[in-house]
Amino acid sequence: MGNKDKHIEQLWENYIKYKDEHTTNQLVEHYLYLVDYHTQRISSHLPKNVQRDEIRSLGLFGLYDALQKFDLNRDLKFDTYASFRIRGAIIDGLRKEDWLPRSTREKAKKIEQASSELTQKLQRTPTSSEIADYLNMTRDEVETSYKDAMFANLLSIEQRASDDPDDAKEGIGYSIIDHDQLSPEEHLVQEENYTELAESIKSLNKNEQLVISLFYHDELTLTEIGQVLSLTTSRISQIHKQAIFKLKQSLRSS
Repeated sequence: MGNKDKHIEQLWENYIKYKDEHTTNQLVEHYLYLVDYHTQRISSHLPKNVQRDEIRSLGLFGLYDALQKFDLNRDLKFDTYASFRIRGAIIDGLRKEDWLPRSTREKAKKIEQASSELTQKLQRTPTSSEIADYLNMTRDEVETSYKDAMFANLLSIEQRASDDPDDAKEGIGYSIIDHDQLSPEEHLVQEENYTELAESIKSLNKNEQLVISLFYHDELTLTEIGQVLSLTTSRISQIHKQAIFKLKQSLRSS
C-alpha cells in the first residue's frame, strides 16, 4: 500500500470516528476530481447560458451527500457510490430549473417542423445543412438545438425510483427501476431498437463513430477525446453534435 492509500485510509478512519469539519474537507478535496469529471461531462450537453460553476456546486452537494450516507460495510467503492450521488445531484438540480431558454425550445420546434416538411418534399431525411438553409440558420445552430432539446427530454423523463435515495441499490437514485420482466413482444421491440441504433451508428463516418464510442461507451470527456484524436475540444464538440443530429434523424425516419 502506497503512502497516498495509507493517507486516505487514515482520513476515512478519522472521519468515521470524529466526522469533524477538517477531515470532511480533506476527503472532499481528495474526491473533487469526481465532481470536476461529471461537471465537465454533463456541461458538454448543456447550452452556453448554463454556468459551469452552477453545475459544479450541484456536484459538490452530491459529494457531501455521499460522504454522509456512505456505508463502509457495503461491498462498494466510495468512488463508485460518490459518482452516482454526484451525477444524481446534478441531474436533479437541472431538472428543477428551466435551464433551457424558451427561444431554444421554440427553435427546436421549428427545426422539427422543418425536418418533417423537408422529408415530405425530398422523400428522404434532410441533412442539417438543408434544414439550416430552409430556416435561414447556420448548420451549427440546427445541430446545437437538436442536442440541447434531446438532453432536455432525457432530463424530463429521468425520475428517482424512490423519494428516499438510500432505497436505490448502490446509490443509483436517478435511474428507473423496472420491476416487471419484459414480455416477449416488448423484448423483441427492444432488440429491434438496439439493432436500429447499431445500424444508424454504422452509417456515421469514422470520426463520428469514434467520438460516440469514446464518449458514451468509454466515458471519456470531449477534451480527452480530442487528445486521443489529436483534435481540438471545439472540433470534437462539433463532431459530437453532428453525430447526434444524424442519429436522431436516422432513427426518426426508420
